[in-house]
Parts: sequence; structure tokens; C-alpha cells
Amino acid sequence: MKEYKTITKVAGPLIFVEKTEPVGFGELVMVTLPDGTVRRGQVLDSAKGMVVVQSFEGTRGIDTSSVVRFTGDIVKLACSKDMLGRILSGSGDPIDGGPKIVPEDRIPVIGAAINPYARTYPREFIQTGISAIDGMNTLIRGQKLPIFSGSGLPHNDIALQIARQAKVLGTGEEFAVIFAAMGITHEEAYQFMKDFERTGALERAVVFLNLANDPAIERLLTPKMALTAAEFLAYEYDLHILVILTDFTNYCEALREMSAAREEVPGRRGYPGYMYTDLATNYERAGRIRGRKGTITQFPVLSMPADDITHPIPDLTGYITEGQIVLSRELHAKGIYPPINVLPSLSRLMKEGIGEGMTRDDHPQWNDQMYAAYAEGVDLRGLVAIVGEEALSEKDRRFLRFADEFERRWLQQDRYEDRTIDQTLDLGWELLSMLPEAELVKIETKFIEKYHPAYRKKGAEAAEEAA
Repeated sequence: MKEYKTITKVAGPLIFVEKTEPVGFGELVMVTLPDGTVRRGQVLDSAKGMVVVQSFEGTRGIDTSSVVRFTGDIVKLACSKDMLGRILSGSGDPIDGGPKIVPEDRIPVIGAAINPYARTYPREFIQTGISAIDGMNTLIRGQKLPIFSGSGLPHNDIALQIARQAKVLGTGEEFAVIFAAMGITHEEAYQFMKDFERTGALERAVVFLNLANDPAIERLLTPKMALTAAEFLAYEYDLHILVILTDFTNYCEALREMSAAREEVPGRRGYPGYMYTDLATNYERAGRIRGRKGTITQFPVLSMPADDITHPIPDLTGYITEGQIVLSRELHAKGIYPPINVLPSLSRLMKEGIGEGMTRDDHPQWNDQMYAAYAEGVDLRGLVAIVGEEALSEKDRRFLRFADEFERRWLQQDRYEDRTIDQTLDLGWELLSMLPEAELVKIETKFIEKYHPAYRKKGAEAAEEAA
């Protein structure tokens, strides 16, 4: 490898180097500082006689006397099944005090696009133990389903709960979690690490932590590292992987910072015009491949600036992913956890993973009825604010109470409460029993007679009499 002492300029995270030999885009660069410290970087741009290098560890201390070496290689992750149970930095180095990972393979972090023809349709149900997701926004194996949150809302708690509780029912197949946190504080990192260790979830997880004071370029590397680890475990060891990426807003802010440093023409709200493509290169690494047992399911988390769902980050994410889980500041203010607003939330693949043989035969129609009843109850709250509850009919009062009980009993659950899908559905039937049977228009009579608490009670009494 040739060495160059031809640094002409340092601008933010970028280093400008004069060179005399061809170098490739994305090539790994080693920069040796005057004190002997070695920092890694990556070729960002190459023009005639000039190379732009972005430094992974920042540019402090780098000057014109620093030595630049172009390695001829690209950024790779040292992958091994021993990664399970480890906590790594955003660039893939162990930070849990354990030994370095002995690699079975070194894999480029850029990843390869999945051939659309090789994809198979996501179908199997993943139980998260959270009623609002399992019951009405079901997660399917191979899906990418983001959480749209806001500043101060408990999206990290929900992400941790999913990481602890997620399981594939009825298969007996191994299931693992890749958890990548981008731009988080030391306090949040401590919370993540302690929660994983205390609950034992770390044994089946690989954790990548990028802190807020780490360089922005490492933040761009973190999800690629996590997804590379997921692909290795899924396709080499046939594991079913759930990838949780939080917070993608920090990732996009780093992308905007790097774009500004390169003096690129900005797009919407200053974000680069290629942000859609960049996000897609991460999100589209989820899925199922024909002939492979292993699968990758994604749960990206992003906090919407100013709670604006039309902001470029959630807006572009919504085009790429298969639905969204939307958190509500109003529900959070009521003390409800998880504060998931099921009305704007959506899982586009839900219908493929619920029903007889997957969750329960009544689930599809139960979901339609729950959604309709809650939506009507929420609408009636606006009417009550104008005319008062006394002006409502008895039927409307029942729907109003249904909406209150829906939030207080069904939506609300403890951070460590792991509900089964049967518990979620049965609790929903208890709430539906508050409504007149004639109002359950979206459910067939056979399911009402099978699961409605009133009919179950009659059946139990008849069985007692027969005995």
C-alpha cells in the first residue's frame, strides 16, 4: 500500500487528499496521525488528482503531516455466530469488555440487493406480546414495519419490549434479535445494556450502540453493520432475525450533515435528494428468500420532528415500508403505555399472517370490528365536547365507554407484560360485549356464538348442568 502525505484540506468529517493512483468509491482508508494514532476512513468521492475521504472517528488532530494509506479493500464486518450475546460499537468493535470476535467470515457492509424474483411473500405471524401490535397491526416474518414516534415518547421502551418478547409461534425454530441504536445518549445506552443483561435477552441478541458524541459517519455505518450481521446469521445459520433500528431520524440527520459538508445541493428541508434511495438500501435488506430458511424482519424506529408525519423522514419511510406503528402524544399524556394510536397505524401484510392456523379463526373479523367500534367512540368524543354526553343516545354512550375501556384495559399494559395472542383477542371480546350484539355487524354469527363472553357463559352453564 502506498502512503501519501498530501492532505490539502480538512473540512468537518472530510479529508481532501491529492493522489497519483486510481482509488475506488467506498475504499477503506487508514490515516496515521503525527502521534501514531490510526483512524479509519472511507473514500467518498474521487476526481482527477483529488480524493475525498470521510473519517469514521472524526478529524480532530489530522493535519497535513498525517499519513494516508489506501488499502484497496472496502469496509467489512467480522462475522461469527459468537456475535450473539455481544455489545458492539456502531462500527462493529466490542465495547462490553469481552474479547474480539474471531471471524468466520468478513462480509462487506454495503450488502447485496435481494433479487425480487428470489423473494417469497412474508406470511408467518410474529408475536411481540404487545396487544396493539399483535391484535390490530400484526407483524409478519420478513416484513419491515416502522414505529413513527415523537420526541419524549417511549419508543425506546417499546423497542426494548419487542426485543425481549418477540417470538415465532408454533415453529420451534431459533429466533434472534439484532438491536442497533444510533445517536443515543450515554444514559439511553446504559438503559439498553442493563435491560438486555437483566432480562437475559442479550443471550439471543447482537447489540450495536452508536452514541450521540460518536462521529456522524459512524452513525451512517451502524445500520449497515447491523443488517450485515443479520444477513450472516439468517443465511448462514438459518436463524429468524428481528432487526430493531432506533432512531432513524438521527441517521438522517447525519446524512444531512455529510451532504452539507460535501456542499451538495439540498433537497426538502435540507436533506439530500438521494435520501429516499439511501433509506431504501437499508429497509430493503429485510425479507425472505426462496430456498433459504432464515428470514430478516425489520422494526425501524424514527422520531418525527415536531410530530409531523409529513416530514421527509417518515414520509419517505412510509413509501418504502409495509405500514407504520404511530405513537400518540395524547395517549402518552393520559399515562397509557404503549401509547399506540391504532387508527392511523397500519400493517399492510397483516391479512397474510392472521386467521385460522396462524393466529385464530376470528382474528380478521375481530380486528375489523374493534377498529370500527374504537373509531366511532373517538368520533363521539368530539361530539360530546360540543353537546355534552347527556345528549347522546344509549347506543352512543356505549361506544363512548368502549373507547375509554379500549384505552384503559386493552391498549394499556405493563412494560414487562407479555400477552399471548389468545389473551389479546379474548380481552377484546370482553370489550365488544359492552356493545349491543346487533352492532357487531363486521363479525359472522358463528364467531359471535363461539367467542362472545355471553355465549361462552351459556355454554359453560349448559356443560355444568349436563355433568
